[in-house]
Amino acid sequence: MSPLEGTPAAPPADGNDVTVIIVNWNGGEMLATCVKHLQAQTTLPARVLVVDNASSDNSLAQLPPWDRLTVLRMPSNLGFAAGNNRALEVATTHYVALLNPDAFAAPDWIEQLLKVAQAHPKAASVGSRQLCHEAPTQLDGTGDCYHLSGLAWREGHGQPQQPSHLIEREIFAPCAAAALYRRHALQEIGGFDERYFCYMEDVDAGFRLRLAGHTSRYAPQAWVTHVGSATSGGKRSGFASYHGHRNMVWTYIKNMPGPLLWALLPLHLAANIASLLVLAVRGQGRIGVQAKWHALLGARYAWQQRRNNLHNCKASAADIWRVLDKSIPFLQISPSSRDHQQTR
Repeated sequence: MSPLEGTPAAPPADGNDVTVIIVNWNGGEMLATCVKHLQAQTTLPARVLVVDNASSDNSLAQLPPWDRLTVLRMPSNLGFAAGNNRALEVATTHYVALLNPDAFAAPDWIEQLLKVAQAHPKAASVGSRQLCHEAPTQLDGTGDCYHLSGLAWREGHGQPQQPSHLIEREIFAPCAAAALYRRHALQEIGGFDERYFCYMEDVDAGFRLRLAGHTSRYAPQAWVTHVGSATSGGKRSGFASYHGHRNMVWTYIKNMPGPLLWALLPLHLAANIASLLVLAVRGQGRIGVQAKWHALLGARYAWQQRRNNLHNCKASAADIWRVLDKSIPFLQISPSSRDHQQTR
């Protein structure tokens, strides 16, 4: 089957029970490089779905031929969240692995992710060890941290690798630039929130999976090199700042259990005010105000989603408190857990 026909074929008989989803928007030659790394996996995926958000470059033309590869062409740039949801609608495997076009997987990436997932049946997601592509001795991140103030960041981002980074452990949620999910668990919570478009949608999904009673693991032997912010203008771009700071508020309203929501609200408000000051110093004060204003305009939506998320909640406030980061962090410039390539 041609990889450009847009209707996924049945998984090959010898394929494994994982579908890799790549959401692409003008990924250029990086997309082809990403797919070539998947072709070299010790455990091949049953299927690779490239969701193309109406790219205007030649990234699709550079894709290598592969009978496991299908391109799903979107009519416009739907964003990272909706792009992944469109692929989830047609995926049939037990697991789905999300991978950014600018993330290049080690040969045993899928094998190592599956090994940890199968060893921890309560974990609905497994995160990778992400290394900076230009400086592979430096971490791009080991998973998502969610602070009790509502700030979120990639743990270990920018740090030199240490022996402690090679130890498997629980994390709050994986960074969706390179992560494995149990498909049914992700679909049961409604997938990614498409209103986010991009930034913080993986933290939000991770939070909702926890509310549903699941956990998350970090698989240090499953590593990728990640370029990061390849076409979004960087994590400090206006686009990233707007979406990150708006979605930060929604994530807190939607998911924080009642006792924690009200007890930590002063800290959340302080974090928002402090972030506005940082953005103003950076020359993005107007963007920050717009982000927070739009967050307030969407607060009713977020509260409605909160009712859905907490209606059948299986996790207690104590369960969530246990996995919140309680450090005194440096103010996160952008409350985003992942730098990916989605732009307007």
